[in-house]
Amino acid sequence: MTLTACDNSVDGTAAPGQTASSTPSASSPSSGNPFAARNQCTLLDQLLAGQGYPKAIPSVADSKRSCAAQKHGDGLDSTVVGLTLQDGQRYTDNVVNPSKARTGKINGTRPALEEREPLGSSGQCMLKLAVPPNSRAIVDVTSGTDTDAACKTAQSLAEKLDPLLPKG
Repeated sequence: MTLTACDNSVDGTAAPGQTASSTPSASSPSSGNPFAARNQCTLLDQLLAGQGYPKAIPSVADSKRSCAAQKHGDGLDSTVVGLTLQDGQRYTDNVVNPSKARTGKINGTRPALEEREPLGSSGQCMLKLAVPPNSRAIVDVTSGTDTDAACKTAQSLAEKLDPLLPKG
């Protein structure tokens, strides 16, 4: 299985997505939330197994939907990997800089959007995967100042994540 390169630019300007609920989603798959039966920290631990990362922990910004793990390298180098499962937000929502975003498919089937340097700093890459009917999973990687390396890592993790997500 391979990633089809993201080669189509995203046109237009960033558009706000739906407002997220401040309460956690119901815990049954019948609730309409495609992630109800999945835990983002458990999934991230699966993706990072054997790569020297500590156990994933809930993120400070969105602890109900996001987890992160940080691996320290030599000196000041470190790599932070995050996974966010967002019900009710499309993979094309909230694109900060459309000129740096490209669409494509993960493993040849799942629509995705790669956003390079989403916060304006080199070494960052965010890959948003479509999860039908109207949700997304986000793999976010920050690794030093090498954006290409961060995107390569994000793509590799997205390939592993794809079969673990609902098909819709």
